[in-house]
Amino acid sequence: MESVRSRVLHKLQVITEMGYQQHLGPENILLAALETGNLNLVQLLGARHANCVLSIRGEEMGYQSHTPARFGLAGLWTLEYTQELTSPLGITCSRGYADCVRYLLHRRADPNAAPGGRSPLHEACAGGHDDCVQLLLEHGANPNKRSDHGLTPLHLCEMNSSLRCAEILLHHGALINESTDSTQDTSLHIAARLGLLSHVDLYLRHGALINSKNAEGETPLIAACTGKCDDEESRLQTCQLLIKKGADPEAQDQQERRPLHHACRKAESRLVELLLASGVDVNAADYNGVQPLSCVLQSAEIYRNKKPHLTVCVLLNHGARCVCPEAFGKVLWCCSGLPDVITLLYNSYLSLQICSKWRKEIPDDVFQTHHAFYAAFFSLSGTVRSLQHLCRFTLRKHFGSQCYLFIPLLPVPTVIKDYLLLITEQSRCLL
Repeated sequence: MESVRSRVLHKLQVITEMGYQQHLGPENILLAALETGNLNLVQLLGARHANCVLSIRGEEMGYQSHTPARFGLAGLWTLEYTQELTSPLGITCSRGYADCVRYLLHRRADPNAAPGGRSPLHEACAGGHDDCVQLLLEHGANPNKRSDHGLTPLHLCEMNSSLRCAEILLHHGALINESTDSTQDTSLHIAARLGLLSHVDLYLRHGALINSKNAEGETPLIAACTGKCDDEESRLQTCQLLIKKGADPEAQDQQERRPLHHACRKAESRLVELLLASGVDVNAADYNGVQPLSCVLQSAEIYRNKKPHLTVCVLLNHGARCVCPEAFGKVLWCCSGLPDVITLLYNSYLSLQICSKWRKEIPDDVFQTHHAFYAAFFSLSGTVRSLQHLCRFTLRKHFGSQCYLFIPLLPVPTVIKDYLLLITEQSRCLL
């Protein structure tokens, strides 16, 4: 009895440190035990409360939207009583305390209870706790149960560490092509968007529909190209796998944007090369008439760390149509801080009449930063292009969209090949 008392006193000290000074009732002691994974205290206090409902949020400031006539356009911040409900099993599963999960299940805790909208299985998958997932499924958890937001447990396998969770779910009958209620994303969409290569491979091996579309008309390949993954290598490998397994590289979303449009918006040159190697149309226009080259120019400043001129070069060598000469001023407006991009475009014309009024499109600070370049650029107004450029243009026009393929085969020095492909050591050379 003394040992039990000492354990409780020790736990009370932990509770005080966690901010439970004002409410030391049995439910808060149990909550603290569950959140810290203290199996001994859970056994002491939770034997009769395996299926209780716990509130883990109380009063807080919340935003209330009201009509402008009452509170103006800003709405109103008000103190309201909000509740976030959960169960002992939900708490321990979210934190991966397998011993506590096992004990609660042996005390007949309901593995499908979801007082707060998500079942313990949802919580375990979201945390990547595969041992908890295994225990729950062995005790009758529904692998296809939906949360209040319309998500199955498989939809919440959103980390590399959750791969084993996904494998266990599929082994126990999880449906691979279930879509979310709001966005109509399948598990394959979610994994592709996050660049989870191993998940994508797993789902495809279990029969995931590779060209299914979500509410925005996105296929998993489009989701991968637009994705949230910051790792370019993971995104590239994911797209490679999808294309290899039969993904349509010309699939269109609701705005008629293809994977190439989205890859260009992120200025990912290697991904653009991959898609072009699949035979996609380099000049395909979306619903608004925007072509891939325009996509990379519009976002070039945002992704300048990715060297957007490399993407522009790839597109031009695959036959992308040049910007209309009359619209070149707009190029200067959106890419003024990227002389490399401007040089590539300038060198893709037979001749471009430079207008002095384009100077207005360039912010003064940018003009000063790149003063030498722009001084040289505007000095070309009214001049005739060099003979070597005219030869380059003629050869590029002859090869057309096959420049990338045939120019490297020419029996000429590498430096000339690079010049023909718009690749020069002096990338800002206006020749």
